[in-house]
Amino acid sequence: MGVAPADPALDAAYRHCRRLTAHHGKSYHLATRMLPARDRPAVHALYGFARTVDDVVDVADDPPAARLAELDRIEKELTSALAGDVGDARPVVRAAADTITRYRIAPAHFAVFLDAMRMDLPGSPDFRATYPTMASLHEYMRGSAAAIGLQMLPVLGTVVPVAEAEPAAAALGEAFQLTNFLRDVGEDLDRGRVYLPADELGAFGVDAGLLRSCRDGDRTDPRIGRALAHLVAVNRHWYRLAEPGLAMLSPRVRPGMTAAFELYAAILDQIEREGYPVLRRRVVVPRRRRAAIVAAVLTGTRQPAV
Repeated sequence: MGVAPADPALDAAYRHCRRLTAHHGKSYHLATRMLPARDRPAVHALYGFARTVDDVVDVADDPPAARLAELDRIEKELTSALAGDVGDARPVVRAAADTITRYRIAPAHFAVFLDAMRMDLPGSPDFRATYPTMASLHEYMRGSAAAIGLQMLPVLGTVVPVAEAEPAAAALGEAFQLTNFLRDVGEDLDRGRVYLPADELGAFGVDAGLLRSCRDGDRTDPRIGRALAHLVAVNRHWYRLAEPGLAMLSPRVRPGMTAAFELYAAILDQIEREGYPVLRRRVVVPRRRRAAIVAAVLTGTRQPAV
């Protein structure tokens, strides 16, 4: 069921998504290179769609009402494309619609994702700048992260009924996203957001005010370090919940997804190794370390990172 676009416009749309993945998701793109060639375009298409929507929410300079309207346009384009009317749909929508059709992905996963992105947008009635509890963060991540895992599952293929693999796929999506939240604390503060749950931070005497004070003053506080260490441990628990799902995937994709699993989990190691500097800068796993992780997966010498 691999992707082999027959028309030049669709081929160009997939190539556009591949460039987005290579530029914005280096660890993710490295892992996709271990997937069978026939499946890579679909994975790039799903990433490209999600990245484009995310940029509307987080990067665009337009007023909130204009960005909400843009999200509505993207959703309308996707709905029309899935009905066979590609029209003037942007490349990421063309590629995503083709992938959804080829792999029989439930369109509902994209509607839930777009709803979560509206929760991320200042000016939206559903906007949240903070999350009081881990449960409330889970509610958001059901659309922003778990839905991505569920979108990916039909592309990757399974050796068990898809429904049996869905909980682990959803858990892995959420594990990846919590890693992003831990890595991007400082950048998220600059955008007026704190994704880490207030009750988890509060148990260590940390609140949004302290985070902003340390960010603005370029200083550290031991309470923040302890809170981050706790949340790294929580994040590793989510990876452990997701790990059994790797064996449920089709053998042809297991190496690539195992690499993605290990590459993302390695971000947690790097955050710890560097002393939790996430308020000051974005932590990146060194290229040599990324290459070693991939080599270990390929040679069967992988040691689980969580």
